[in-house]
Amino acid sequence: MRPSKILPVIAVSLVAVVTMAEAQKGQMSDSKYMAQALSAAPKAVAAGAAVVRMEKDGSMRTLRPGKNGFTCMVVGTDKMCNDANSMEFLQAMMKNQPPPDKAGISYMLMGDEGASNTDPSATGKTADNHWLVTGPHIMLFGPPSKALGYTEAKDPDPKQPYMMWAGTPYEHAMIPVAPAK
Repeated sequence: MRPSKILPVIAVSLVAVVTMAEAQKGQMSDSKYMAQALSAAPKAVAAGAAVVRMEKDGSMRTLRPGKNGFTCMVVGTDKMCNDANSMEFLQAMMKNQPPPDKAGISYMLMGDEGASNTDPSATGKTADNHWLVTGPHIMLFGPPSKALGYTEAKDPDPKQPYMMWAGTPYEHAMIPVAPAK
């Protein structure tokens, strides 16, 4: 996910869409949700990660406390597992606030369903928002990610490392780790 459709992914309107979709088809059980959320990270990270679930009111409910500083969740159909700094980054993005000046990492080993590469608030593909689908990847947040020198192209090859949302406060590195499924 980049905060995959993430992040994006994270807009209030998306929460409403996800909530309505779950209500229509019946919400998945907590155990199934937890398995999906944990699938985002390497097994060693997932073993000690917290799992949270977004409630209809936008609050987060803890399904399992963590022991290693990572928090896994499902956002829409994207599965992600974030360290504490990445959680701060994503929360700042959700609130349209400046992100923290800290390095963070997020795993999305199940890939994503796509997100705009130029508009952090986009919730769907349009003719001009440079929608990308990235296979299994990690995201690096914060100032160190900007020093990596990855392409800032609007339409990069999502099989190669690139910067998502380049030139915005929410710019971060997308690093594919396997081919898309």
